[in-house]
Amino acid sequence: MNLPAALDAEGLVHRYDERAALDGVTFQVASGERFGLLGPNGGGKTTLFRIASTLLAPSAGTMRVLGSDVTREPAAVRRRLGVIFQQPALDAELTVRENLQVQGALVGVTGRAFAQRADQLLVALGLEDRAKSRVKTLSGGLARRADLARGLLHRPDLLLLDEPTTGLDPRARAELWDALDADRRARGTTQVVATHLMEDAERCDRVGILDHGRLVALDTPDALKAALGAEALWLDGPDPDALARLLTETLHLTARPVGRRVLVETESPARLLPAVYDAAGPLVESATLRRPTLEDVFLAVTGRAFGEGDEVRKTATKR
Repeated sequence: MNLPAALDAEGLVHRYDERAALDGVTFQVASGERFGLLGPNGGGKTTLFRIASTLLAPSAGTMRVLGSDVTREPAAVRRRLGVIFQQPALDAELTVRENLQVQGALVGVTGRAFAQRADQLLVALGLEDRAKSRVKTLSGGLARRADLARGLLHRPDLLLLDEPTTGLDPRARAELWDALDADRRARGTTQVVATHLMEDAERCDRVGILDHGRLVALDTPDALKAALGAEALWLDGPDPDALARLLTETLHLTARPVGRRVLVETESPARLLPAVYDAAGPLVESATLRRPTLEDVFLAVTGRAFGEGDEVRKTATKR
């Protein structure tokens, strides 16, 4: 018997007035997978999460959570879904345990079941000695772990994490990922992570890159980077179009302008550097040779640097 996808989006569209926040997005997340949605602000990640959590109806297309349609069966979706918002959804004046009690009342986890689950989560997340501390006294990392306990209290099958490590220091970030790894090992929870941080995306089994509402790439982090070759050669110059055209015509290279730079795709770019300078020296100001990163992948598939042009887009949206 085949299990339904934990998250299944097909032709998903959502519009705010004339702007398409999501434009025909299709993908599936398998049960037990950690899936990353990588993109700059305004890429569509938050809109997609709002639809998945039944807070927003799509303009077109469908989304299912573990086989239940988010529009027609919202109650079934909410029972199996946990959400960790960009900012902790905790009452700062209540203690950690009191916040969990409030959450338990909302999701129907009370009495012995609450006591058992709360105790387990507090120990698992290293919060047992802070159970009686008011949230406002906690560090950012501890508050994030308390919020994770809130989201896991009803043992969801699918956990949505919206920018989970933003604002955390390196130690708190590592501790949060350790806690998420432990929950995944113990319960097989599916985790979908929306992030603009490359480091977080690298921790995912697969990554979908969202840009201006479109899913422009989807694969494992290693496969996405390998598509650019073992090493990537980036060239800077005053006229990227002319440089790419010259390298293509004279050296028969796969060279293309990407924003203000030129990406040369070849198996052995280091060996080509002398020939590149001989053929196009005046058009090359500098050359960078490195193993591809997810940021390079974004550059390659969108034609611009990560986040470039977003301020213009925000301004246009406000008008």
